[in-house]
Amino acid sequence: MEEIGPADYRALVQALKYCVLVHDASTFDILWANEAACDVLEWTVDELKPLKAPDMSKNAQQYSRELGHRWLRRAVDHGVNATEWCYRSKSGEEILTEAIAIRVDLPSRPVVMIQFRDIAQEKAVERDLFRTEGRLSTFLSNMAEGIVVLDDEGGVVFASESAAKLLGVQVSGLEAAGFADYCSDGVVPAREGRYRLAAPGSVPRWYAVTCQHIEIESDLRGRLLLFHDITDRVRAEEDHRRDTEHLNHLARYNAMGDMAMAIAHEVSQPLAAAHNFVEGARSRLGSGAADSESVAWGLDNAGRQIDRAARILRSLRQYVGRLEQSEQLTDLNTIVTDCAYFIELRAQEHSVGLSFALAAEPLPVRCENVLIGQVVMNLAFNAIDEMARWPLPRRKVELITRRSEDGSAELTVRDYGQGLTAIPGDRIFDGVFTSKENGSGIGLALSHRIITRHHGRIAAAENEPHGAVFSFALPVASDGPYPYPYP
Repeated sequence: MEEIGPADYRALVQALKYCVLVHDASTFDILWANEAACDVLEWTVDELKPLKAPDMSKNAQQYSRELGHRWLRRAVDHGVNATEWCYRSKSGEEILTEAIAIRVDLPSRPVVMIQFRDIAQEKAVERDLFRTEGRLSTFLSNMAEGIVVLDDEGGVVFASESAAKLLGVQVSGLEAAGFADYCSDGVVPAREGRYRLAAPGSVPRWYAVTCQHIEIESDLRGRLLLFHDITDRVRAEEDHRRDTEHLNHLARYNAMGDMAMAIAHEVSQPLAAAHNFVEGARSRLGSGAADSESVAWGLDNAGRQIDRAARILRSLRQYVGRLEQSEQLTDLNTIVTDCAYFIELRAQEHSVGLSFALAAEPLPVRCENVLIGQVVMNLAFNAIDEMARWPLPRRKVELITRRSEDGSAELTVRDYGQGLTAIPGDRIFDGVFTSKENGSGIGLALSHRIITRHHGRIAAAENEPHGAVFSFALPVASDGPYPYPYP
């Protein structure tokens, strides 16, 4: 096969996409340029030969003739030298290039061959990337959310400055350790949730953590954790939980107090009657005038009164025995029925007429029975106490249960007293307003907390033509079959 000749080499160089300029190694005059260089610089070879550095370089100190000669001289002395050089085309366009000067010893003379390419676009991209990197670094360092990437063994592959700041360490220290060292409960987050995190020896704080797998080419892969501090929220929730438990405790024992007051009056009657029957029988026996039939009659009646007192106390014991029961599925009608006995005692004490209109259908709700029962009695007792101030013909209180228009289970307590004219409607459940002479209004505030905690609503309105209507509604439970038959 015939070897490649000089003309072939010339054709190859002319076909290069790299721009090529050939300078004399001694004078640095331009001897030749390939077509790519002529196209970029917009000069022909003959036009390029007489040009000097100022004629074809950017007018700036770093592209002066002296620096250009120094660059070429180093290539002559050391064989190769690279730099960035900004050429200027015939039309004045400035072209930033990556230029490599190479000494080549031709048979005729030594020359310096310069290969250069336009890098303006690359530089623009580089500047954009640098600017973006700077912005991202600033964003990441000032984020409220920490970012870490863990490998399969739980080692930290990447950590943001915000993550290090949240944990009170340096990024280098965080990346040098396993993330398990920062997990106060010994569990490295693998799913979304709340976790306690802290640097070794520091006080743990609560963080909300989200997890997902990432794989950015082969450069960054693993479990991505995003976390932010929620310690204040957790503490507030804990305080709210304690406050709620305290209010529930007050509500339960408020219920016991109400029952004790109602039953103290009711039990005294059968016990007094039993005492009278026994004393009558004793006096008859002491006088010698007793006959067995009259004594038996007195003792039988005393026994019945004692049985009545025992039934009252048994009802109270059964009610109080359920004070610590947790939330369960039940019927609102059943709760009202359980409370009816105590409500009737209060109504009888004040000679208030009482009527119950319970829904014919079950009203299943999920609740703490005793707490909702306490609300029923609070509203009913308030209505009865209000009506006790009015003439006998007007003393009437109604309790009604129904399914409301939105499907909730609703209880309404209606009285015919003064109404709400003296109480600001938007503050009636604040715990500071009451119409009772010795009342505190705390019962309505407790009722409001109990109902809202059960995701319900409680309201008060005027009763036309006079009186007040208090009502509450609870969501109807629909998960699972209704466990109790409606009585």
